[in-house]
Amino acid sequence: MKSNSQLNYHFHTPENPQSSTPIVLIHGLFGDLNNLGGLGRDLQQHYPVIQIDVRNHGISPLMETMDYPNMAQDVLALLDKLTLSKATVIGHSMGGKIAMAMTAMAPEQIDKIVVIDMAPVAYPVRRHDSIFTALNNVTAAGAQTRQAATEIMRQDIQEEGVIQFLLKSFRQGEWKFNLPVLQKEYEKIIGWETIPAWHKPALFIRGGNSDYVTEAYREDIVRQFPQATAWVVAGCGHWVHAEKPEAVLRAIHRFLETE
Repeated sequence: MKSNSQLNYHFHTPENPQSSTPIVLIHGLFGDLNNLGGLGRDLQQHYPVIQIDVRNHGISPLMETMDYPNMAQDVLALLDKLTLSKATVIGHSMGGKIAMAMTAMAPEQIDKIVVIDMAPVAYPVRRHDSIFTALNNVTAAGAQTRQAATEIMRQDIQEEGVIQFLLKSFRQGEWKFNLPVLQKEYEKIIGWETIPAWHKPALFIRGGNSDYVTEAYREDIVRQFPQATAWVVAGCGHWVHAEKPEAVLRAIHRFLETE
C-alpha cells in the first residue's frame, strides 16, 4: 500500500475548543480543501479542524492509484504525523467513502464520522463521463483562461454550477487535479468493497433530491454502520452542504454534541 503522509492540509485550533478531538474535513472528486470551507469556518470556532487536499487534488502529491484503502491510509498517516490518537471525520461524496474506509483501517482511532450524500456501495452508474469529456476538451484546446474554458465546457455540461465548481481548480491552462489518473481510476472511485461493521456513531446526511443515498442502500449502510443515523435536507441535491449549509451544520452540531 502506497500511503502518503505529505497531504497538503490546513490545521486550525480555536482558543477554547469544546472538544480536543479534531475534525477532519475531506472533499469530493475534483475538489480541494476549500470545498468544505463553509463548514470549516463554522466548526473551527468550536473544534480543532483539519482540511485536506486528497491525493491527486489541490497541491497534494500525485499518485498512480485512487483506491479507498490507499486514500484512507493517506489521511491516517497525516493523523499519525500530527500525533493525533483520535479524530472525527466528515466527508462529502468521495470524501465520505474515504471517511468510511478509515473506520475499517483504524476503528479505534476514529471517534465519529459524518458522511455527506454518499453510501457505502459500488455505484453502477458513471455520472461523470460528460465532465471528463469537457475537462479533456479544455486541455486539448489549450485554453488558458477561465472564460475560454467555460465556453468549451458548456458544450458537454449543462449545469452552470458544476462548471463554476470545476473552474476553481483551473489555473493558467492547467487543472490542479490529476485528470489522467482520476479518469484511469474512476471505476475504483465509484466502487466499494464492503467493510466490517463499525460500532460507533455515524451520521449520514443526504439531499432530499439526490439519488446518491436511497432507501435501496439502507441495508448496506446498517450492515456496515449499525449505529448509523440519517438526516435528510429537503429541497437540495448532491451538493447539500453548499445549497443549505445552515441545515447541514445544525445536524452536524447536534450529532457532535451527543454522547
